[in-house]
Amino acid sequence: MPRTADRITIGETSITYLLDGHGVHNPDTMMPGVDWSAHPGSLEDGQLVLTFGAFLIRAGDQKILVDLGLGEMDVNLPGLAHVQGGRLLQSLAAEGLSPDDIDTVVYTHLHLDHIGWTSDVAPVPSAPEPKTPSGLTFARARHLMAEAEWRHWTTEAAGELSGPDAEATIKPLKGVVEFIGNGDTIAPGVAVEDTSGHTPGHLAVVVRDPSGGSTESVFIAGDIFHAPVEMADPACVFSSDVNPDQARAVRNRVLRRPDTVIAAGHFTNGVFGRVTPTGGTYTWTPVGHTPASC
Repeated sequence: MPRTADRITIGETSITYLLDGHGVHNPDTMMPGVDWSAHPGSLEDGQLVLTFGAFLIRAGDQKILVDLGLGEMDVNLPGLAHVQGGRLLQSLAAEGLSPDDIDTVVYTHLHLDHIGWTSDVAPVPSAPEPKTPSGLTFARARHLMAEAEWRHWTTEAAGELSGPDAEATIKPLKGVVEFIGNGDTIAPGVAVEDTSGHTPGHLAVVVRDPSGGSTESVFIAGDIFHAPVEMADPACVFSSDVNPDQARAVRNRVLRRPDTVIAAGHFTNGVFGRVTPTGGTYTWTPVGHTPASC
C-alpha cells in the first residue's frame, strides 16, 4: 500500500508528498503493450496501483502546493480503475497547515486526479447529482498553470471525462487563474519547465537550492511518469498521453538529467528517487524519508 508521506530537503527548502488517495488500475488499459512478466513486482494482484496527492514546497516563507490530488471520491471506472481520494487536507494538517496557509497552487496539468481539491466539491465523474461549489479550497492562494493547458481543457477537450469538471473546477478558476510558462520563477529556487506531451500544457516544477550550496535539484514530474516501468521500458506509452511521441521524448530527456532527484507522485513505494542508466534503460531507486509524524 502507498506510504502516507515522503519528504526531501534541498538546502533550506523542503518538499513533502501529501497523500490524498490511491487507485487500482487495469494495467493493460493504462499501459497497452507492456510485457508485465518482464517487470516482476510492478503489479499487485495483477493490478497497477497508483497514488494520488500533492507536493508541499516550503521555500523561505512561501508554502506552495503542486497539484491537488483526486478529491473526496470513491468511484469505480469500469474497465479502467477503482479510485479513492479524500485525505489531502488531513495530510496537510499533519504538517501543521490549513488551506489558508497555502500561498500558491501550481498545476502540472488538469487531469482529473491532479485537480480534485480545487474547490470544495470533488469532480466526481458522472455524478448523478452534481453539487455546486461555494468557492476555492485554497482561497488565499494564487492558482498557476500553463495557458496552453487552460485553453485545451476549456475549448477542444471541454467535457472530456479525464479532464476538469466545468462546475467543480473551471468555473471557480475563471478570473482567478494565472498563466506561467517555461523558466518562470514562482519562489526562490522554484521554477517551472515546459514538459508538454502528456497534455498540451504539461509543466514540471524544478526546485533548486537558491543559496547555491547544493548542485542537486528536485524535479516534480507530474504525469511524465506514472510507474517505474516507464523508466525500465523506454517504448512505454501511457493511455492518456495526448502526444505519445512527444511524451516519450520528454521522459527520455528527464531521465538523462544529471544531479536530479525525480519526484513522481503516482509511485507507491516512495515518490522521490534517482535513476541509474543500465544498458539503454533505467533503474529507479527511492530516496528521502518518511516524516516521524506519519
